[in-house]
Amino acid sequence: MIDLKLNSSVDLKKEGKSFYWASFFLPKSYKKNAGTLYSICRYFDDIADKYSEDQTIYLKNSIEEIKTNKNNKINIFLQKNKINNLIFIDLIEGLILDQKKLRIQNKEELIKYSYHVAGTVGLMMSKIIGVKHEEAAQSAIDLGIGMQLTNIARDVYEDSKMKRIYLPANWIPNISLKNLTDLHDNSSENDKRISNAIHEVINLSDKFYENGFAGLKYIPLSTRLGIFIAANIYRGIGIKIKSNKKKYLRERVYLNLLEKSLITVKSILLFIFIPLMKYRYQKIRDNLPNENL
Repeated sequence: MIDLKLNSSVDLKKEGKSFYWASFFLPKSYKKNAGTLYSICRYFDDIADKYSEDQTIYLKNSIEEIKTNKNNKINIFLQKNKINNLIFIDLIEGLILDQKKLRIQNKEELIKYSYHVAGTVGLMMSKIIGVKHEEAAQSAIDLGIGMQLTNIARDVYEDSKMKRIYLPANWIPNISLKNLTDLHDNSSENDKRISNAIHEVINLSDKFYENGFAGLKYIPLSTRLGIFIAANIYRGIGIKIKSNKKKYLRERVYLNLLEKSLITVKSILLFIFIPLMKYRYQKIRDNLPNENL
């Protein structure tokens, strides 16, 4: 039996800056469970990313453990928060994809991958913060997908060093890992194509954020502001990337303290007018097998 030990000492200030910032706006009763979910997801994400060896066997064994052992820590946590373990298994299956040289081929594959590694987290988080309306699930998933698309746009260079290209191949034809990682690449045309694809990812993420905001009305008022702030901070990363125009930056873009503070203040002001904004859910992806669990 695999031992699913959790690292309860995950440093949110360092490893989850946006989540840590937004957590100040969550009630204490929800903050603990939200932090535990983050720690669990971070644990498996680190397993998938921080080892040079292929972790497929460990991750597949973890799936079997979660399926068969109802008394392990993760299953107990999922049951307590009324989260179907199939949703969590979807997450691990996405991390298994990362164990091979990954090359996303098109927009549909990009969305499906983003569901597995982040849409699932949005769905699980919605359960933790007390969302019960059935129609809220699709918005929770889409908000998670939007955040993952922001991550992908931000981390193109770092991901390429791990031999992963999440930018759809049909958006960057004839672009190789060498084009993405070579610091001495003098081909401005290649950089322009990569930058255009990054902007396409950010534009796509905006549609998913809008769908996420369409579900805000289903979130209990006590936790709604925290989610809104977290989403806007993540979205702000994409806005900052786009502000660099058509330039492929081989460094990760961060929001500084001032930028986070300004987005937070703006979010609080906008929050007052959310009922007037009339966000509407737009169908921009296929239905998922486990989204209504």
